[in-house]
Amino acid sequence: MHIHEYQAKAVLADYGVAVPRGHVAYTAKEAEEAAKTLGGKLWVVKAQIHAGGRGKAGGVKLARSLDEVREYAKAMIGMTLVTPQTGPEGKEVKRVYIEEGSDIAEELYLSAVVDRATSRIAFMGSSEGGMDIEEVAHKSPEKIVTTTIEPAAGLQGFNIRQLAYGMGIKKELHNAFGKMVQSLYNAFIDTDASQLEINPLVITKQDTIITLDAKFNFDDNALYRQKRVLDLRDEDEEDPLERRAKKFDLSYIKMDGNIGCMVNGAGLAMATMDIIKLYGGSPANFLDVGGGANKEKVTEAFKLILSDSNVEGILVNIFGGIMRCDVIAEGIVAAAREVSLDVPLVVRLEGTNVDLGKQILAKSGLPIKAADNLDDAAEKIVNSVKRKAA
Repeated sequence: MHIHEYQAKAVLADYGVAVPRGHVAYTAKEAEEAAKTLGGKLWVVKAQIHAGGRGKAGGVKLARSLDEVREYAKAMIGMTLVTPQTGPEGKEVKRVYIEEGSDIAEELYLSAVVDRATSRIAFMGSSEGGMDIEEVAHKSPEKIVTTTIEPAAGLQGFNIRQLAYGMGIKKELHNAFGKMVQSLYNAFIDTDASQLEINPLVITKQDTIITLDAKFNFDDNALYRQKRVLDLRDEDEEDPLERRAKKFDLSYIKMDGNIGCMVNGAGLAMATMDIIKLYGGSPANFLDVGGGANKEKVTEAFKLILSDSNVEGILVNIFGGIMRCDVIAEGIVAAAREVSLDVPLVVRLEGTNVDLGKQILAKSGLPIKAADNLDDAAEKIVNSVKRKAA
């Protein structure tokens, strides 16, 4: 789950991390009032969407008067902001964050992620912070320092020193930097985060360290015990189909292809998408119905796939262990009848009650193509979609 920048900063502030003062605004008038409340002569108007790269896309503006604050906010609110992370469709800006200006001397980069290679939390830092950190990682990877945290020991002094020296932080700021990193680590652990990115981390001309931007991602599987985090959820920022899937406890991710996939098990879903690509097709989604789905859940999953207007064919690939093939078959038949199926459908069933499942599909009277194995299934659905397009 993602949250907005202003929400991330509020979480970090609770852990003692220094962040600039700011207020969220939903109208240009509210933005002007926020700037008045903050005072000063320099403000930053920031579009709030769940995506990075806002600065390059015109979503971050420096305002040197209240009139500019109002004008920038009016221009941003309601606009569709397109960044490298939003895709070409972009995201509509529904709120802005008005923040006090900072007297910047240096811009650094700092992040914490769950490193899958080591199954540890890893901190990454760089002296080259700002909007072009991706270019730094690509062209000058030696400028990025990484330190891995041993979970049994927690964050240690040597981890902090590795970051401080690698990021070129002055010795007189090491103590303040260490306290901040410890606070970030505590926040990361306590909130079940999966990613925390601060870009830029700023050293001011007054030698203070400030989190100028913050991005938080959280582990969906831990949200049941993270009520405060869950309360920060902004459903308007989520894909409507993915939001609908969550209501039925379905693991769904929309993709750019035209062949819908319904599978039980994440690994099998990945393999199914791979083999569709191998046979020249393109998957429209990742959809895992799980191991204990019932008829109603399967029906909703099927309807969810067909809600995507890009879908021109569907491949159902089920290995029945805990999941029974007859339950899957009943759900497929029910959903196909309810939505008046008009795209090719290929079904590969294997496992518990597979013969009963195949009988249910065969007696349904629906144009369902059975497949003997995964290769056969992928080849049939790709060819069917191509014939329909022709």
